[in-house]
Amino acid sequence: MSDLQTPLVRPKRKKTWVDYFVKFRWIIVIFIVLPFSATFYFLIYLGDMWSESKSYEKRQKEHDENVKKVIKRLKNRDAAKDGLVCTARKPWIAVGMRNVDYKRARHFEVDLGEFRNILEINKEKMTARVEPLVNMGQISRATVPMNLSLAVVAELDDLTVGGLINGYGIEGSSHIHGLFADTVEAYEIVLAGGELVRATKDNEYSDLFYAIPWSQGTLGLLVAAEIKLIKIKEYMRLTYIPVKGDLQALAQGYIDSFAPKDGDKSKIPDFVEGMVYNPTEGVMMVGTYASKEEAKKKGNKINNVGWWFKPWFYQHAQTALKKGQFVEYIPTREYYHRHTRCLYWEGKLILPFGDQFWFRYLLGWLMPPKVSLLKATQGEAIRNYYHDMHVIQDMLVPLYKVGDALEWVHREMEVYPIWLCPHKLYKQPIKGQIYPEPGFEYENRQGDTEDAQMYTDVGVYYAPGPVLRGEEFDGSEAVRKMEKWLIENHGFQPQYAVSELDEKSFWRMFNGELYEECRKKYRAVGTFMSVYYKSKKGRKTEKEVREAEQAHLETAYAEAD
Repeated sequence: MSDLQTPLVRPKRKKTWVDYFVKFRWIIVIFIVLPFSATFYFLIYLGDMWSESKSYEKRQKEHDENVKKVIKRLKNRDAAKDGLVCTARKPWIAVGMRNVDYKRARHFEVDLGEFRNILEINKEKMTARVEPLVNMGQISRATVPMNLSLAVVAELDDLTVGGLINGYGIEGSSHIHGLFADTVEAYEIVLAGGELVRATKDNEYSDLFYAIPWSQGTLGLLVAAEIKLIKIKEYMRLTYIPVKGDLQALAQGYIDSFAPKDGDKSKIPDFVEGMVYNPTEGVMMVGTYASKEEAKKKGNKINNVGWWFKPWFYQHAQTALKKGQFVEYIPTREYYHRHTRCLYWEGKLILPFGDQFWFRYLLGWLMPPKVSLLKATQGEAIRNYYHDMHVIQDMLVPLYKVGDALEWVHREMEVYPIWLCPHKLYKQPIKGQIYPEPGFEYENRQGDTEDAQMYTDVGVYYAPGPVLRGEEFDGSEAVRKMEKWLIENHGFQPQYAVSELDEKSFWRMFNGELYEECRKKYRAVGTFMSVYYKSKKGRKTEKEVREAEQAHLETAYAEAD
């Protein structure tokens, strides 16, 4: 193993009471979080069913009334007396792990809690018009029976359309369709002054259209989105491909699984993801849609991974390392949400015995614990512990640098499994906050096309090896090093996660030109907090935020290279 791949040697760490509380946190999860989670999920399901029972006309009428309330609320705001605008959603409800500390400062709340309806499924235009609080479980439940789906369906049921647009969203189909926001046809936004506008890529608000993704809701309030639909089939034919070797070999095996060297598009699968289980072993999965007739042919294996008693998906995939490559058919909707029950592999830390046969059969139907309730039942000390001793980060890196990223994670964090998911990063007519490397189209690298550079999400979610071994680990310093590596390698860090970036570094990672132009043009300055301060770690005082707003013309991105 090269020096680059060798993990750092660290001294032993002295345990505190927090370590023991975290170790036995499963008691609270079993007796409090899981029952309440199941109740919440059931109530949400009833609400979804009630929504679906209404006609599209009635849903649209309710939507129009709710939009009027938002507009009235914004117009009643006194800029001289009231704080900056944010939604009324409680901080702990957000799925992301970043602390929503900006809501600790005085702010002006606008309630978007009623915006959770699917407004229209248009089979002719192949679009779905939905409100921002519609989640992935809700939309897939409505579309899959029609053999339709969003082009990109994020894996976890609880992820909402608004969060995936304003923040970041990816899925195993993103190597074809791009990130979630790339599949949006139109945004309906209420601006700072209370104006309702519809932004598309070719109307008068095209600049706003390209600025919305990654803006974290700091340009206006999203009240609806029109999203691309695609035709699908009833099953996913999934092939599990074991790959062994060093980390560079695993990276190349991952690339070869979906990006044919000869450029033959017919060899590109509908879905792809990879899981690296240790420094020498990984499993790559490629899927293509299959009809019910094909799946039920004699000799084909159907695996209903969505049943509560089934092995957790990442552990099921790992079996390919022993038995070799194999193929099975998974019902499409169950495949979409394959990581929901165990929250990828975070469930193993939350409930160490949650993957055991007896637990899955007896209590597996209660899974997963709702992330918002997990956050609500942790105090400041526990929250800080997870920031220091736990990693939940996504590193978006150019495809050809995946091997380097894996080696970096192994050396600095030693977190396994690692999730790999490719996505197109389009060269847009107006450059947004994230953008491909200049001149990528002339390099002819594997996976790239003329209009998009292929990137990969290197998902790092788990307790680092040093923490599991009882060694010292500085989570904040590790994240700072990761962010520095990303900036140097033209990578990006989704801002749902904990960030250590200062403002100057933030605008070196992201392009702020279009964003800042739209902030001024649509009068978001002085109404909404800037995306940096909204993402910044730590508590924000009202004075700090207002001073930052006053100094917006001197933001650090202007000093960036």
